[in-house]
Amino acid sequence: MSTTLEPTSEPPPTSVDERLARVGFVTKLLQRPELGAMLGAAVVLIFFAVTADKFITLSGIARWTDVASTLGIMAVAVALLMIGGEFDLSAGVMTGSCGLLMGILSTEVGMSIWLAILLTFVFAAGVGFLNGYMVIRTGLPSFIITLATFFVLRGVNLGGTKAITDTVRVGGLRDASGFDSAQRIFASDFWEPHNYRISVIWWIAITALATWVLSRTRVGNWIFGVGGDKVAARNVGVPVSKVKIGLFMMTSMAAALVGIMVALRLGSVQAGQGIGEEFNYIIAAVAGGCLLTGGFGSAIGAAMGALIIGMTFIGIQFSGWNTDWRFLFLGVILLAAVLVNTYVRHRAEGARR
Repeated sequence: MSTTLEPTSEPPPTSVDERLARVGFVTKLLQRPELGAMLGAAVVLIFFAVTADKFITLSGIARWTDVASTLGIMAVAVALLMIGGEFDLSAGVMTGSCGLLMGILSTEVGMSIWLAILLTFVFAAGVGFLNGYMVIRTGLPSFIITLATFFVLRGVNLGGTKAITDTVRVGGLRDASGFDSAQRIFASDFWEPHNYRISVIWWIAITALATWVLSRTRVGNWIFGVGGDKVAARNVGVPVSKVKIGLFMMTSMAAALVGIMVALRLGSVQAGQGIGEEFNYIIAAVAGGCLLTGGFGSAIGAAMGALIIGMTFIGIQFSGWNTDWRFLFLGVILLAAVLVNTYVRHRAEGARR
């Protein structure tokens, strides 16, 4: 008498990827690119709060957020470009170029300040497009292309300003039509007597928008994709060229915004304005967790990096030190940020294994 065995109908147990199962809260926290910048900002805040009496007063906070705001607007734009795998060394001088263009159009040509602002943004978008197009078409590193743009704009700023005004500055903006309304939007103060700058509001809004784009939209995925591996991104249908050109245009238009803010705040523009600031933007982005190789970073981290620089610059003044020491702090911040971010990233990768 034979006995037959009935086949079992129970489904096999579902396999779970152990790497995913082991990812906990601490590991997720370590994976955040802005973690190092947040820790650094806390350290700098505590340090200067101890060494400078007025540093954490409402008026003191207004001072260092003022510095951080215009720097932060550009740092966020540069961070997105770096996440996309590119650099823009003309970002600093571009702020001066846009301020000068707006000033010349409104004072020498006689345009309304608002029309001059509109044309300035168009000009900035054109320069950004040209930078991105040259990078895509030539295959040269963006470092080289934008370095060339830097020298071109620097020469045009100085030579063009001298030819038009016989000086190295453009003044008289306060007499231009529409100046008062434009200043209220781009360069006014609020919360007397502490006098916070409206650029702080712009900074927060741009950071929030960039964070939403990176974390919640398809364009954000494209930016990370083209920065991580543009060949793989192109193979899955990502418009790599359009994304990169768009990032260059965005960076140039952010520079236009900052240049307009500074020009309306001061009522004049110097031909050398913005030169050298591109390094501060890159330092802020790197301090915020952006990799030089692309594909990793965050807008919040770049904003925190700008906050660190703003606190450092004003903290040194409040402490009564020689302001030349700020360059030492910038070097230390850059090196420390790279080391901390590298360590945290390696810890996070080890935790995933």
